[in-house]
Amino acid sequence: MAGAVLLLEGKSMGTYAGESVNVPGKIRGVNLGGWLVLEKWMVPDIYRDTDAPDEYSLCLALGDRAKNRLDRHRETFITAEDFRWIKNCGLNAVRLPVGYWALEAPKPFVASAQFIDFALEQAQRNGLKLLLDLHGAPGSQNGWDHSGRSGPINWPKDPKNIQETLRVLESFAQKYGKHPALFGIELLNEPRDVVPLEILRQFYQDAYARLRKYLDPEVAIVFHDSFRPLAWKKFMQEPAFSNVILDTHLYQCFSEKDRGRTAQEQLEFSINRKEALDEMQREELPVIVGEWSLSLPEKAMHGLSPLQIASVKRAYADTQLLNYEGTRGWFFWSYKLERASEWNFRHCVERGWLPGNFAV
Repeated sequence: MAGAVLLLEGKSMGTYAGESVNVPGKIRGVNLGGWLVLEKWMVPDIYRDTDAPDEYSLCLALGDRAKNRLDRHRETFITAEDFRWIKNCGLNAVRLPVGYWALEAPKPFVASAQFIDFALEQAQRNGLKLLLDLHGAPGSQNGWDHSGRSGPINWPKDPKNIQETLRVLESFAQKYGKHPALFGIELLNEPRDVVPLEILRQFYQDAYARLRKYLDPEVAIVFHDSFRPLAWKKFMQEPAFSNVILDTHLYQCFSEKDRGRTAQEQLEFSINRKEALDEMQREELPVIVGEWSLSLPEKAMHGLSPLQIASVKRAYADTQLLNYEGTRGWFFWSYKLERASEWNFRHCVERGWLPGNFAV
């Protein structure tokens, strides 16, 4: 994997419209979640006066009013000032979740192509790289609201869904593949572990074949581990495949085991995750941690003073950064929410739980 090693250790150069483009050796970034793919828990105001659980249902409920409401949210939730703040914080990248409806929106969805253009323009203006992440696929790859529509996992059950996903990805590569701010395209966010591996592996290989011809060599093709982090040994390796990155998402707040740990046990578990990350990079591919946060179950904080809780937050941040800096890079989930929380990067920086400057 000589090419991957070069990307890990140095900087590659590409050209677009006569401009030179630096590809960062280490990605340090944030997700722009809740912007072009809606999640109700992150941006509840846009769901006001409805009982819709997801973006599909919201657009259906709003009908002809959907475009105005969603465009207003997209114009105000992430602005040029946000990209400047991200740059000034010392970060060098953003991960942009989009749905399969971004360019050509089937009803009732609302397209968002102009906001992808805006994000790439602002990223370039601020010296940031952008990972374009397909967060929602036809039929839903995970049944969660952030796939666009919660409910059944129908994506792998109908070959038409997979073919449409490939077509959408190819359209992304054709439209954005030469943009100087593009770091990579992520093929599919968080396909659930019930999706058969043989279907997922074939999809990833087919997507690579369709996208790579439109992308410069330094533009990465990224795929998610489907919550099976060690299932990708000898998969999509060089020399047959070039500049492929494996994405893993690391949280400690969702499972029963997570909820049973004390604060001390949470920190021990976090720092011990380095062994698995090292194995992934040694046996599989270069790794990014595409999503992580400072959220821990409330039970872990039971009986702790406010000072102790703040200490746990800082320590949890530090142990994660210690591990993730040993990978190709990372993206915090998420840059901002409507409310302050351990998921809100700006809030975490302002509270001192995260460093104020990552350009070190």
